[in-house]
Amino acid sequence: MVTEDEVRRVLKTVVDPEFGLSVIDLGLIYELKIIDGKKVYIKMTLTTPMCPLANAIVADVYQKVKEIPGVEDVDIELSFDPPWSPDMMTPEARKLLGL
Repeated sequence: MVTEDEVRRVLKTVVDPEFGLSVIDLGLIYELKIIDGKKVYIKMTLTTPMCPLANAIVADVYQKVKEIPGVEDVDIELSFDPPWSPDMMTPEARKLLGL
């Protein structure tokens, strides 16, 4: 049975190459659900709708979550509502970026 904590730990390894910070630290993960203990639903955003690395970031999220033992399916929904802002970052990430 997959847990939300396991998924969050893996998502901490998915780094946005432009910022050098994880999708968790950047606040890009809006929602995370484990369904029936084996399906993972992720609602996420990107720092901008025109992100040139969007496909790579989403593919990395999918691949790393899919590799968790017990995960049978990964469903990722991209949303830009609400739009991402630096306020969504963790305090540690804001500090690293000097914000």
